[in-house]
Amino acid sequence: MILDNIAADTKIRVEKAKKKVPFSEMRMQAHLKNSNTGFPFEKMLAKPGIHYICEVKKASPSKGVIAEKFPYLEIAKEYEHAGAGAISCLTEPKYFQGRNEYLMEISEAVDIPVLRKDFIIDEYMIYEAKVLGADAALLICALLDDELLKRYLRICHRLGLSALVEVHDEEEMDRALEAGARVIGVNNRNLKDFTVDIENSLRLRNRAPEEILFVAESGIQTAEDVARLRAAKVNGVLIGETLMRSEDKKAALCALNGGGL
Repeated sequence: MILDNIAADTKIRVEKAKKKVPFSEMRMQAHLKNSNTGFPFEKMLAKPGIHYICEVKKASPSKGVIAEKFPYLEIAKEYEHAGAGAISCLTEPKYFQGRNEYLMEISEAVDIPVLRKDFIIDEYMIYEAKVLGADAALLICALLDDELLKRYLRICHRLGLSALVEVHDEEEMDRALEAGARVIGVNNRNLKDFTVDIENSLRLRNRAPEEILFVAESGIQTAEDVARLRAAKVNGVLIGETLMRSEDKKAALCALNGGGL
């Protein structure tokens, strides 16, 4: 399964990173950064309406290279100027061709929240996300048991990081709620076979209490998709490939929003 392969490779990557910057030093650096952030990622999602988390992504396992030219800072700034509520930045290098440097530079270049999109399998990566300048980190239920999920949520919140807890089905939704997730993202892409179904978000929205911030991820391509999610009281949509393939990202966002932001 592709997720297992990514997790195994991520474990190797983290062990290499720890040799360069030991865990104790990374944790210290993270705690030295201001943790009194006010959780801007959550504040953004809590505002009325539906909000766009726009992804800076060069490649994916299912689609290969999405953007041959990859001026990531220009892309992030274009998203911000187009009205994005937040930026999602891939830092996984092998399958998505991401880099930590992309996140660090983007977080310094924009004034909207930045999400670290990676496959967090070690708490080291949470501290690293804080040091790199992230406002939020992705926690994938399929990669974490209940104890780790709760622990990683506590670490995120202590550091002033929001945690976008990703689920794919009813069981994972219940686990995320039990662990204390404040922001839940429903991945419409099945990470086992990479099929996509937007109905997944619409179905699972009813399972989450209304006070839980809710993000729909993957497969959102049209204004009709966004309208259906908005009607279901979804707080945000995470959009990657649709925008990355667009030459005019402002026009693409406006079209998704039904003509304007």
